[in-house]
Amino acid sequence: MDVKKNSANIVSIVRVFVAFAAIWLLYYHSTLAYLWALALTIIAFWMDGIDGYLARKWGNSNPLGAVMDILCDRIVEASYWIAFAVLGWLPIIFPLICVARAFTTDGIRSVALSQGMTAFGESSMQSTSWGKFICSSRTMRGSYAVAKAGAFFLLILAYTPYFTAQTAAVINNVAVVLAWVAIVFCVVRAIPVVAESGKLFK
Repeated sequence: MDVKKNSANIVSIVRVFVAFAAIWLLYYHSTLAYLWALALTIIAFWMDGIDGYLARKWGNSNPLGAVMDILCDRIVEASYWIAFAVLGWLPIIFPLICVARAFTTDGIRSVALSQGMTAFGESSMQSTSWGKFICSSRTMRGSYAVAKAGAFFLLILAYTPYFTAQTAAVINNVAVVLAWVAIVFCVVRAIPVVAESGKLFK
């Protein structure tokens, strides 16, 4: 296997296991375990930017890479939302929205891929300027990533057995606000995919 050619996909796959390790540590209620979970969560989100960078650097942007990037993003994101709900840190509505949105958009995008279109890039299925902005612009993708990363990081931090109850409550309140911002972004960024899907079935 050509490591350089597949470096972006390798990073995407490894990222999933880094996230799994972080979530696994959340079930060991100790300061050390939670600090490791925080560190691995930061690494997992950092790797989300690295895979795209490597794909561009080595000129390996292709439909397979785009699918792998989205697939691994979905696994990581859903895993955190589900874990937080199971732990009782967030209401079940968060993973339900995340999973429902993922099935909806990725089902539509699979049809688009069969017709030679991708989620992002020059062959994007989004044909309108507003659709491209909401789904593909750095502003929207960056804002969503920041809200999501901030929510995940602060939720873990709030439940780290180190802070006083008052401090933990403040951190948790900020985390929940960011979680709502992230889930709203999640839904909003699905709207253009659904709205522009009619052309795929003509």
